[in-house]
Amino acid sequence: MPSNRLVVLGVLLLVAVYGLVEAYPLLAGPAIELSAPRSGEATSDPVTVAGRVSRAAALTLDGAPLIPEEDGSFVKLLAFPAGSSILTLSARDRFGRSITLTRTIVVE
Repeated sequence: MPSNRLVVLGVLLLVAVYGLVEAYPLLAGPAIELSAPRSGEATSDPVTVAGRVSRAAALTLDGAPLIPEEDGSFVKLLAFPAGSSILTLSARDRFGRSITLTRTIVVE
């Protein structure tokens, strides 16, 4: 009898772990990885903004919509005047959760 209980307990544990793995995207919210430009980086004009977004229904760059590729990657060339500027990326998922990422760049 004790071996049957262990089997049932093992199956229930596997189902619970599987449920948590499948629910992770719903629990985690959106994420942004910005590969370029680096914060405080001195760059020349135009500035390449590149990265990847995951678990997001909408992405904006300085308030303007930015459409990522199917794999979540995005690339955008922007022109800035010489001096310091701040980039703001925001992602929102279908449940209304959002994340904002800012970068300061220096255009020479």
